[in-house]
Amino acid sequence: MAITSAICNSFKQEILEAEHNFTASSGNTFNLALYDSDATLNKSTTAYTTSEELATTGGYTAKGKALTSVTPVLDSDTAVCDFSNVSWTSASFTARGCLIFNDSHSSDAAVCAIDFGGDKTVTSGTFTVEFPAAAASTAIIQIA
Repeated sequence: MAITSAICNSFKQEILEAEHNFTASSGNTFNLALYDSDATLNKSTTAYTTSEELATTGGYTAKGKALTSVTPVLDSDTAVCDFSNVSWTSASFTARGCLIFNDSHSSDAAVCAIDFGGDKTVTSGTFTVEFPAAAASTAIIQIA
């Protein structure tokens, strides 16, 4: 089992079917759920799963947290999407990666899986997932 960073293949098709809206003020609700090192998340992931999601303890709750979308923009010829950083306070847990998914979608459709590159542990502190700049070469979601 492993987490591999990737835009989910199902998401690529679903955006062409107009199933996801990232507009900040009127779009869908996207969540970020955290997973342990036993999780299997990759380009084939199609929806949010509770399998190997962190336990609802230590400041974490099922389905993670809602993300604050930043309306997509063009950077040269690349459409980019960004989210505000998300934090868990008074947290005590270990996470290996995460899944961004559309909580407004009937199936909780997956957007992308992210591997943190190793276990990240917090003990009675703040756990923050920081998103890169919304630019063609760095944005978490890029369509070129």
